[in-house]
Amino acid sequence: MNVLKKIESHFKKVFLTLGYNSEFAKVSFSSRPELCDFQINSAFSIAKELKQNPMDIAQKIAESANCKKYCVSAYPPAFINIKLTNQELSKLANKLRSEPNLGLDPLTQKKSILLDYGGANVAKELHMGHLRSPIIGESLKRLYKILGHNVISDSHLGDWGLQIGLTIAQLEEEKKLDFYFNKAGKEPIITLDMLNEAYPKASARKKYDTDFKKKADDYTLFVQNKVEPYFSIYKKIRENSVKKIAENYEKLNCHFDLWYGESDAEPYLEKTVQIFKDKGLARYSDGALVVDVARPGEHIPIPKKNPYDRQLYKNPMPPAIIKKSNDGDLYATTDLATILMRNQDFKLDEIHYIVDNRQSTHFEQVFRCAKLSGISPKKQVLLHVNYGTMNGKDGKPFKTREGTTIKLEDIISLLTKTALDRLEKNDIIGNNKLALQIGVAAMKFGDLCNQISKDYVFDLDKFLSFEGKTGPFIQYTFARIGSLLSKAKDFNINDYSINIEKDIERTIILNCFKLIQSYYISYQEKSLCPLTNALYNLASSYSTLYSNVKILSEKNSSKKNSLLSLSILVKEHIEQALNVLGIDAPEKM
Repeated sequence: MNVLKKIESHFKKVFLTLGYNSEFAKVSFSSRPELCDFQINSAFSIAKELKQNPMDIAQKIAESANCKKYCVSAYPPAFINIKLTNQELSKLANKLRSEPNLGLDPLTQKKSILLDYGGANVAKELHMGHLRSPIIGESLKRLYKILGHNVISDSHLGDWGLQIGLTIAQLEEEKKLDFYFNKAGKEPIITLDMLNEAYPKASARKKYDTDFKKKADDYTLFVQNKVEPYFSIYKKIRENSVKKIAENYEKLNCHFDLWYGESDAEPYLEKTVQIFKDKGLARYSDGALVVDVARPGEHIPIPKKNPYDRQLYKNPMPPAIIKKSNDGDLYATTDLATILMRNQDFKLDEIHYIVDNRQSTHFEQVFRCAKLSGISPKKQVLLHVNYGTMNGKDGKPFKTREGTTIKLEDIISLLTKTALDRLEKNDIIGNNKLALQIGVAAMKFGDLCNQISKDYVFDLDKFLSFEGKTGPFIQYTFARIGSLLSKAKDFNINDYSINIEKDIERTIILNCFKLIQSYYISYQEKSLCPLTNALYNLASSYSTLYSNVKILSEKNSSKKNSLLSLSILVKEHIEQALNVLGIDAPEKM
């Protein structure tokens, strides 16, 4: 139910009767809710077009639009204020609950969209830096689905790059892979603890040990070419890593339709590169195969003052490298091959990548390559949904006191333990499942209530508060309503009827409609921030009602029925919104 469109239909008729362009009958929620519910701001535009006084135009519209449903007035300098009568608002509220998806209409154009998020690298454990992609991606997936799109989610694991070669090289030098290389001893069990030690050592070592870096590059190429025993070792590493990654994503309420990785695009790599060669789009540069993707006005060399200075460019857009000089594949190669694979497997209107903003240039290059080569059809949308970093209170990327990155498993444990301590204050002891639900809600809501393109501060104490704009507060409001309804034993849910009388009741219903509208805004902005804001406003307004009105002791049965019916509507809206955010809605807290 689009309440704005419903009101607009009335005003379009009024505008046409007055001889005004009906396209100007654009209704929005009021920016001054103490004055009215909705407003129209187009009197200024109409007056400019007709060369008349804006306030005169607004008054004419207000006089003609007043009716039993709407109280309409002109407000200086020329706003048209609209307030629904209690009777009309009650009618809309009662209709809302019977609507599919609580009045959330599907978008008129249904699309097939693949979401690429998660993107964890195998051979190393998930850490805080891996949080935002699954949190944002999972919520966008659920948002797209509830708005009617056909959605496919793919984890797109990083399982084909240098980290594999680095890890194998390190484990080999530590004599932990003798079974494979020297046929000595028993086949080792490659544990996550081994990987957690090996990869950081190897990653640091490659910066100063050129021989080791060369070995890691070679081993990566051996894996990509399925040379033994490197490929068998790789499969063991991948198997153990993916199992742990899936467990952590499960705790985050994050689920994928596909668990593909870069390696799944391997059968398409040669074909992908050949497409560029056949179309004359690729050239060799210092032994590497590159594709020029710069457009006019981009990547223009800036004259050097000193011939030994590093070359700088105006509007830098370097060529995309699709083959290294040693014939190895890069992220650009596998990403392009993956697009080719996806378009052969599915008929996709759009592909969205939820990856941090440091990869913006990479995706711009890949997208341009895909369009130049025809790997991505002209009408297909390739979109990079980029996000900022999660920082500590010092404004720097979130790390331990020792300066190391916190493991995802550790932060989930910390959130759960802190939530357990908070629950004890409410006499709920030892409920680990509930504590996990609250901890994850705190983390997810704390992330999603920010504009995703910006950095934000991870504040554990603030996020876990049962008061204020937090996930636990929303969950607590939901649980409160559930507790209230369970105590209303004489209430017949079939006698559902809302009869609005007080301003706080009006505010709650209007916040329900604003919440509905926020889904569409979140979709347009590719950010869940509008939805979290609207959800908080609804929960907050209901909390005000709950704190000031004794619903269960209301003596007027009709009024009591109305308040309980209103509570049901709010509870259902909160549950639906939390589900889109990937947050559980516990019945008790």
